[in-house]
Amino acid sequence: MTESAHLVCTFGDNALMQQLVGPHNANLLRLEERLGVVLRNRGNTIIIEGAASAAAKAQTALRHLYGRLERGQPVEKGDVDGSARMAASEPQSTPEVAIRTRKRHIVPRSPGQRAYFEALATHDLVVALGPAGTGKTYLAVAQAVAMKLTGEVDRIILSRPAVEAGERLGFLPGDMREKVDPYLRPLYDALFDMLPGDTVTKLLASGEIEVAPLAFMRGRTLANSFIILDEAQNTTPVQMKMFLTRLGEHARMVVTGDLTQIDLPRGVKSGLADALDVLDGLSGVAKIAFTARDVVRHDLVTRIVEAYDAREARRRADGGPLEE
Repeated sequence: MTESAHLVCTFGDNALMQQLVGPHNANLLRLEERLGVVLRNRGNTIIIEGAASAAAKAQTALRHLYGRLERGQPVEKGDVDGSARMAASEPQSTPEVAIRTRKRHIVPRSPGQRAYFEALATHDLVVALGPAGTGKTYLAVAQAVAMKLTGEVDRIILSRPAVEAGERLGFLPGDMREKVDPYLRPLYDALFDMLPGDTVTKLLASGEIEVAPLAFMRGRTLANSFIILDEAQNTTPVQMKMFLTRLGEHARMVVTGDLTQIDLPRGVKSGLADALDVLDGLSGVAKIAFTARDVVRHDLVTRIVEAYDAREARRRADGGPLEE
């Protein structure tokens, strides 16, 4: 028989308590659904009822969310989901890891993200694989900004292959920045989410932050820098080797990509897939493989990713052609 529990969580600030439970107890209802418990709000306390293990996880999630509010951070739907996901997957004594920037105090929202946080903090080269919505690029940019703010690196260099233009940008209208900005916009978006707009503008103007297409990396040695290559599945093996060998002294490098979203011409091998073979077992390299369980966007995105994965698994089992 499953042991049941009746836990009482008391919180000191009534104003924060209102934000914790959410409008019409929406946050509590969301935690109930995800953790399989019953939550009752009475004054400045929340009573938790359910299986002992589930109740303990709900208590951990509530305390984590209240801690966010005490730090002046909002509690939104994604934060509730992330706290539930983390509480459900980790020992209750696991210490919090976080990335702090001028505008954000970022904590992991899934077990995969936690492993990624730890790899970003400890390895010179991190390769992150997985579907959209898992935070691969966003968290790498956050770590880069955090290390720039503490002086651990002097520069941040963000790059993507402009594969849609075949890395031949001359035929596009406008000056060089206007030509490449559409391909690099997600990187700019992440920067502006971490730092005040005027700070980003100043760092871009001074060259302390550089956002450039992959073709601009050739022939350089990047020391004292945090270097990120996004959408790396769209590199060729030659481009990937070129990029990886740019790593200089006192530098960090992160490579992110999704091997199910390759836009290269038919028959051209992905440089990311090739690098995974070359780097396998190499000291100083961490590989993080995200799955649909790590998607932290809308719930439907997780289900969409799982549906695509299931279809590809059926095709493999039947010996049919895979999606390109």
